[in-house]
Amino acid sequence: MQDDALIAQAQAWLAEDPDPDTREELARLIDAGDHAELTARFSGTLQFGTAGLRGELGAGPMRMNRSVVIRAAAGLAAYLKKQGHTDGLVVIGYDARHKSRDFAEDTAAVMTGAGLRAAVLPRPLPTPVLAFAIRHLNALAGVEVTASHNPPRDNGYKVYLGDGSQIVPPADAEIAAEIEAVASLATVPRPTEGPLTLDDGVLDAYLARTDAVLAKGSPRTARTVYTAMHGVGKDTLLAAFARAGFPTPDLVTEQADPDPEFPTVAFPNPEEPGAMDLAFAKARETDPDLVIANDPDADRCAAAVKDGADWRMLRGDEVGALLAAHLVRRGATGTFAESIVSSSLLGRIAEKAGLPHVETLTGFKWIARAEGLRYGYEEALGYCVDPDGVRDKDGITAALLLTELASELKEENRTLLDLLDDLAVEHGLHATDQLSVRVQDLSLIAAAMRRLRDQPPTELAGLRITRTEDLTEGTDTLPPTDGLRYTLDGARVIVRPSGTEPKLKCYLEVVIPVATKADLPAARTKATTLLDDIKRDLSRSAGI
Repeated sequence: MQDDALIAQAQAWLAEDPDPDTREELARLIDAGDHAELTARFSGTLQFGTAGLRGELGAGPMRMNRSVVIRAAAGLAAYLKKQGHTDGLVVIGYDARHKSRDFAEDTAAVMTGAGLRAAVLPRPLPTPVLAFAIRHLNALAGVEVTASHNPPRDNGYKVYLGDGSQIVPPADAEIAAEIEAVASLATVPRPTEGPLTLDDGVLDAYLARTDAVLAKGSPRTARTVYTAMHGVGKDTLLAAFARAGFPTPDLVTEQADPDPEFPTVAFPNPEEPGAMDLAFAKARETDPDLVIANDPDADRCAAAVKDGADWRMLRGDEVGALLAAHLVRRGATGTFAESIVSSSLLGRIAEKAGLPHVETLTGFKWIARAEGLRYGYEEALGYCVDPDGVRDKDGITAALLLTELASELKEENRTLLDLLDDLAVEHGLHATDQLSVRVQDLSLIAAAMRRLRDQPPTELAGLRITRTEDLTEGTDTLPPTDGLRYTLDGARVIVRPSGTEPKLKCYLEVVIPVATKADLPAARTKATTLLDDIKRDLSRSAGI
């Protein structure tokens, strides 16, 4: 872009930017003639997709800011009205990140200006409270302002429709087209008075609903350590645990309260190396039965258990199988659903119980739409255990259900690891791992996918690839997506670009038959070796 045109574009953006912080930032870049930074900010627009919006905070159309959010809200309002909704409620929630409340209030103002009604949750609350509120209040749609577990510099904008589920195609493209049609912020009516702010009634109703997750009279004795990962989960989780009658969790105090800087972690994601170190240190002090972590918006739930002399994180697939086995044991009926990148163990559990099982594309926007859903999960620490209440992943109710299971096992002098052993003997050892590559240059991801398509591997770790599927063409049961699926003798690999982060993600699973519990150590050793070898060979094939 030529300097004169670039400066003119930046000045036009500056002239209507409603935020003094980003105005000052952009004016400084213009005055400095910072061509590289201005080009990065004005080389396009932040794209609205099935994950809504997510990006780095800052001035310009390629960043998350009030101007971008106002346009997004105007596009959503226009879409809703074209669907025939001339009146109706849009409920808005937000987390504790920088600018989240501003973005929530701007969204409410735009909805009101468009002739719809808008209500904002009373304070930063977990995303599942917003998902619950949509259906509880019979809203047309909902918006959650959050970047979930992204780095501190990011924020995001997640859109739900009136069924309480996140948007899926074609709604995302139709909303994106309406956003693109917003010529200027001056064309977006916004009242000057503040938004309607809800009281605690919605939160109280959500907490009352959490009681339905647990079995009446079940043991409630498991002791926990809990970290909110500097997010908004603490107060809601503590209230839910108190209602349920569980012992009060021991808090990781350094991470208990909301802090948009996330000072103790490089990435506020329980899956990231080092993120759970403080929780493990607390567990070594207090010797609980279970460690629980939420991500910053508390829609994900991580768990750790004592394994030998120290603590280790359970994989998302392990927690997914444990919750499924617990629900089956309690007599649950309905469909068990998971994303295609999650462990095939769920299908084995459902089949043995005589329950329907479906696989979907990644993301709860798809899992939540499974017909007759009773339980859904994906390996990235997301669990839907009460779809009639929250049709999305919910880290609060998942924590309750897992703690109930730990309590029941404790009464039997057993642990979550003992139950995992039982499942391995019954269904085979399903061991999963992930090769995840974070990049600065997104073209590297495209290049890796192209290389795998142009020069497909024929074997990995000495295992023959018996079937290769390019998921861009879709399947009988899945809509098209950018991904590759390899079926091997006793293993499975899926490769896809992340939808929310600059990562190439490869999901690996090997299944080792196990005759008796005594065979488990050898099976685990074999599985670890196979997974490591698959990662090595796949990395070589993809050029990463």
